[in-house]
Parts: sequence; structure tokens; C-alpha cells
Amino acid sequence: MTGALSHIRVLDLSRILAGPWAGQLLADLGADVIKVERPGQGDDTRHWGPPWAQDAQGQASDTASYFLCANRNKRSIAIDITQPQGQALVRQLAAKADVLLENYKVGGLKKYGLDYDSLAALNPRLVYCSITGFGQTGPYAPRAGYDFLIQGLGGLMSVTGRPDGEPGGGPMKVGVALTDILTGLYASNAILAALAWREHSGQGQHIDMALLDVQVACLANQALGHLATGQDPARLGNAHPSIVPYQDFPTADGHMILAIGNDGQFQRFCQEAGAPELAADARFASNAQRVQHRDALIPLLQALTRQRSTAQWIAALEAKAVPCGPINTLSGVFADAQVQARGMVFTLPHAQLGQVPQVACPIKLSATPVQNRHAPPAIGQHTEAVLQELGLDAAAIAALRERGVV
Repeated sequence: MTGALSHIRVLDLSRILAGPWAGQLLADLGADVIKVERPGQGDDTRHWGPPWAQDAQGQASDTASYFLCANRNKRSIAIDITQPQGQALVRQLAAKADVLLENYKVGGLKKYGLDYDSLAALNPRLVYCSITGFGQTGPYAPRAGYDFLIQGLGGLMSVTGRPDGEPGGGPMKVGVALTDILTGLYASNAILAALAWREHSGQGQHIDMALLDVQVACLANQALGHLATGQDPARLGNAHPSIVPYQDFPTADGHMILAIGNDGQFQRFCQEAGAPELAADARFASNAQRVQHRDALIPLLQALTRQRSTAQWIAALEAKAVPCGPINTLSGVFADAQVQARGMVFTLPHAQLGQVPQVACPIKLSATPVQNRHAPPAIGQHTEAVLQELGLDAAAIAALRERGVV
């Protein structure tokens, strides 16, 4: 069985997370993704540790686990693109590729003859995706962009964290590089759209992806709320600006989440909690009223939720179709029966590291399922094989190695 994108070849010149995440998704869907890395050093995230991946003997290796999260199912070729012969090799690869991914600074590849215009002249069908912090245009275009900076500049941190005045109050970044991840997902969608258009037009195109654009777009309801009212939304911790109760609550042994989305669910919760009078109270009878009287309601609910353990609440509320759940550590996540049933963790064999753990692609396709072909590669692991596919013989490859080109 072949993958949905098994007919597509991707040349991945990107590093860190947004580009590699897009490339891994395309690879999971079957594309042949060739990752071009700097000889000796490779992708920066190979060295972003600890934590480090363990080798076959259970000892810490020199490969950061960060790299392993975004590079499976790819082949790695090490090429020094600062050398003319290295640039020529990349051009040969691009001439045979369907997609090229890169996240160099704006104009950074032009001096090597590897920019979109140069490569499109060789391969007019090439879909060329550039990922930068701020895009190819605008006053910030020359700047480098990192996820943390964009979470702040793009408004995400202004709505994340406890309110000012509360313990631990103040802006807070999300616990994963969410802007990078979302940019990778938007980039892969854009690439698939460009490939679909190419089926009709025969032409590739340049995709301009910016972390800041993605972050602004993903403010979603918060952005539209601001545009509709002119008001800046406040940080609410784990609470929701438009739904109450929809946040974390204390229990007898920890915390739980209540995600009550309608009045019927609120009535059933109050009945189970032994406080049906709350649902009948005019201040709390509708969601709009509960949002307005949030400060009065939440302390009353907190006093109720402290009376039982998290497990007791979840069992009781699930039986009454009231959305709720625990706040898991990652140990709890990967021990969860549903996560295990969905096959979200697996391992792949690695030449130096033994079996390396992976988090599965969440896409479930019935006819062309994701195939986990190989582990994230070592630097230049597939250099010889890829060069042979270009028609180079052993002597030519040895000469390139001697000059440090590969």
C-alpha cells in the first residue's frame, strides 16, 4: 500500500520546527522528503538538549529529542551550499523535485542561486514554500523571527496567563512552540493547495508563509471579539471569555476541568452537585447571565467541586453527559486508555539509537494510511543513495567528500 503523496518528492532545506513539521507531515503522508543539512552540524535542533535521546544501551546520546519530534520518514543528505558544487547539487535535486521547503532569511538563498526565481527557471512546476518570521514583504521582513517572539508580538501572550493581581499573574507563553507548529500545518495545507492547482495549470508557485501572519490568524474568536468591540480581551487564566463555567476547578485531591457548553449541561451539573437552586437562579440560568455574573458563580462552584475527588467527579459527570476531565501530566497522557487505543505512541529502529519513540501522526486515512517508514535520520545518512539517484558514481561522490562539499 502506498501513501497518498508517494508520487511527490520534497526538498526540505528548513531547520528548527515550522518547516520540518510541515515536511514531516508530507513525509507521513507518503512523500519522499529529502532533508538537506549542513555537513557536521545539521539541523540546529539536533543540539537543542537536554533532554537527549537515549542510545541502544540506555545512555544519553548527542542527539536531542527535540530533533526526533519533527523529522521522521525523511532522508538526510549533507551538502555545503556555500560551495558552488554544493549549490549545483541542490539545483539538480530541485530540478527533479515537486516541492521545496526553506526557512532562510528573506533573500538569504538568492546569493546561492537557490531562490524561487532561479529554481523556477529550471523547474516551472516547482512549488517553493518560504517560511520566515515576518514574510517576504513589509517593514519587518528582514528580521529573524522565533516562536517566543511571535507569541508576544502576535498577541497570543496577551490572552494567555493569569490576570494581573493574581499569584503568578502576567502574560505567559504557551508550553510548546505553538506558532511554529501552526505555521507548519498552514504551510503543508498551502503546499497541497499549490500541488492541486498545478494539476490543472501545470505551473508551480511561490508560497510566502510568515509566523506572524499565522499567529494573528489563529487568534480566532479573540481577534474577532476585539475587531467587533474595539476592546482588548483580558487574561482569564484557564477560564473562557464567552462560556461559563468553562475552566479548571479544585477537587478534594487536585483539579479537574469543567467544559459546560450549554444550559442543559449546567442544569445537570448542578443537580449532580446537590445544588439545583444554582441553575434556577436568574443570575445563572443562561450562559449570557453566567458570563455576566462569573465572579459570583465561580466561588460557589469551587466550594462544591472541593467535596469530591477528581475521579469521583469525572465518573459521576460523564454518566450525566456533562463534559469534564482531568489535567494530565504527560505520563498520564501516554498512560490514558484512549491515547493507547488510538496508537499515538510507537517506536522506529535507528542505526545509532536503537528504538526511538515517536508520537504518531493523528491523520487516519482509510485508503492510504500513514506509513512509518523510518526513524529521523542521522546527519547525511542518505547522502550516497541520493547522489546515486542523481547519476553520480562512487568516484564522483568520493571527490565531493574530499572537498567537503558533502
